[in-house]
Amino acid sequence: MADRAQEPDITMNAADLYREESFTDRRIGTIQRLTPIKSDGGADASRALLFAGQTQVLTPAGALPLNFEIEAKSLEEAIAGFGDAAKEALADTMQRLEEMRREAASSIIVPGSGAPPGGLPGGAGPPGGGFKLP
Repeated sequence: MADRAQEPDITMNAADLYREESFTDRRIGTIQRLTPIKSDGGADASRALLFAGQTQVLTPAGALPLNFEIEAKSLEEAIAGFGDAAKEALADTMQRLEEMRREAASSIIVPGSGAPPGGLPGGAGPPGGGFKLP
């Protein structure tokens, strides 16, 4: 029997509900307007609207999806700020990818350190990786 103490909490937060509406130009991307609501479905004027943008950038490795917040108080402001928010999200993503690349390049596997050869679970190494049969 599974231990219930280790199960994830998958309860919705009734005090943090939003109604989603999507707007797209069918060319560049999508803006989501998140309207705060109460648990009865009525508008919650005590919280601000949120806007989120989504787009894709083509890279040599394929399409890179970008999801980002847009600082705005209205849909018009969100539309006007979409491009700048997308550019900022792309720059942040490229910086994180470069950091990950540097970390991976500087990783050194020391023999006997417990790290499996090839970096794969179970110690699976590259083909022809020096396995000897008796």
